[in-house]
Amino acid sequence: MLNEKKAVIFDLDGTLVDSMWMWKSIDIEFLGSRGIPCPEDLEKEIEGMSFTETAFYFKERFKLTESLEEIKGIWTDMSLDKYKNEVPLKAGAGEFLAYLSSQGLSMGIATSNGREMVDAVIDSLKIGKYFNVVATSCEVAAGKPAPDIYLKVAKELNVIPSQCLVFEDVPAGILAGKRAGMTVCAIDDGFSKAMEKEKRELADYFIYDYYQLLERNGVQS
Repeated sequence: MLNEKKAVIFDLDGTLVDSMWMWKSIDIEFLGSRGIPCPEDLEKEIEGMSFTETAFYFKERFKLTESLEEIKGIWTDMSLDKYKNEVPLKAGAGEFLAYLSSQGLSMGIATSNGREMVDAVIDSLKIGKYFNVVATSCEVAAGKPAPDIYLKVAKELNVIPSQCLVFEDVPAGILAGKRAGMTVCAIDDGFSKAMEKEKRELADYFIYDYYQLLERNGVQS
């Protein structure tokens, strides 16, 4: 899948780092503190939305009195400690990043998350050295499944979309990569286990972890 590719672009939550469990618990706690039960369809409804889009969705759906900035600030405060201390890399991700770097490939992150949290987890896991570009969906017109964030990262990496390989964990992200004209590899994640069939149908490739790719390329993990 890396043939003729010049850049690899990763989603962050659920793709590079194992953090989706944290966001579900934050949603439950945030709504529960306001006497609102967490709807079963919530995670699917907000899939792929930027941090700002998600705050707007919560404000409208749950009739919240806080401003968008206040909502985002509360979520940031609730997540920062976990990002710094409890969120690990996905299996084989660190080794795979080192391998891609050794092959001279450019790398970027295209995430729906807020910048402060992105910086916190990247710094904590010491992976910032691998990435030429880190962009959030709040910097573009529309979040995933729109292609905007992937097109932005490709432009900043100075590569054309067909030269990019994308890694994503949910259907909205896979669609964003495909709509940007890129090759997309879906990765397994416990949070989106029920979506595996859909992910396989949408993506060009599917893997359970990055060790699979290292083994295919003869890299000892």
